[in-house]
This record gives sequence, C-alpha cells and structure tokens, in this order.
Amino acid sequence: MIYWQIFLAFFIPGILGYGGGPSAIPLIENEVVGNYNWMSSQEFSEILAAGNSLPGPIATKMAAYIGYSEAGVIGSLVALFATITPSILMMLLLMAILLKYKDTSQVKNISAYVRPVIAILLAGMTFQFAKESVINTGTIYTIILVAGSYILLEKLKWHPAIVIVISLCIGAVTGIYQYGWH
Repeated sequence: MIYWQIFLAFFIPGILGYGGGPSAIPLIENEVVGNYNWMSSQEFSEILAAGNSLPGPIATKMAAYIGYSEAGVIGSLVALFATITPSILMMLLLMAILLKYKDTSQVKNISAYVRPVIAILLAGMTFQFAKESVINTGTIYTIILVAGSYILLEKLKWHPAIVIVISLCIGAVTGIYQYGWH
C-alpha cells in the first residue's frame, strides 16, 4: 500500500504541475505533508533547500529522497518513476500525433519556422558565451579556444569529446595561472 501512496503522491503533482519541478513543489508538499503526513512543513522545507543545492531537476531529487525515507530503495524508485511518468506519457502521445501527421504541410511548415528560431537562439547563446569568455579569461585565450576548436573539429575532424577535454584542460591551466591554487 505504501508504494501505491508514494506513486500517487508524485504522479498527481507530475500531471498537474505544468511548468516543471518548481511548479510541482507546492503540489508535492500538499501530498507529502498535508495528505499523507510523512513529514512536517519544516522537514519538507529542509529537503527542498537541500534539493536546491544539488544539480539537476528538483522534483526528481525530492522524490528520490522522500520515497527512500518512506520505503527504502524501492520507494525511491517508485517515487522517481511516478515523477517522470507524466512527462513520458505526454511525449509518447505527442510523438504518436506527430508521426501520424508528419507528412502534412502544416507539420512541415512548423519545422521551417522553428529552424531559424533555434538558429537565432543558438547564435545568441554562442555570443553570450564568447562575451563571458572574453571577460573572464581574456581575448587571447578566447581566440585560441575558438580557432583551435574550429581547426580540430572542422579541418582535422577530431571527435567533439576530445576537443571538449582539451578545452577543459586549457581552462584549468588558465584558471590556475590566473587565480592560483585557491
């Protein structure tokens, strides 16, 4: 019975919490604190604070912790599954609709409109990263990274993972050189 309760406690907020983890947090609190009385509001706020201090989606971190505290490893897995199930179901539904209508002119037109928007968003993000790189590491290092990455990726056809590791190493050496071993 506890597994079913854990599932419902996280599945319902997953369905109703439109907008991701932050919008589902009050719904999760209502289930965990108000409906099932598994913890107090103070304990929930402490779990929320701990979850916010860790990287990754907040709802899954909270689900894993609360599920584990109520029913061990299996409870944690049930809570995680319940948290991601609404998104999975919605993606499957939307994919079925997309596959059904993929050859229609409306769907093809959507792709034609979305591609330039994505290109503009990526260009803006690239510009912002380059600007921050110049500010944080200097123009010379930024030029070395951009030119070196271009040569390695486009001219020498190196795998992107290798280029990323090299860039990380250059960044580490640059950081140590600029800021020391703090």
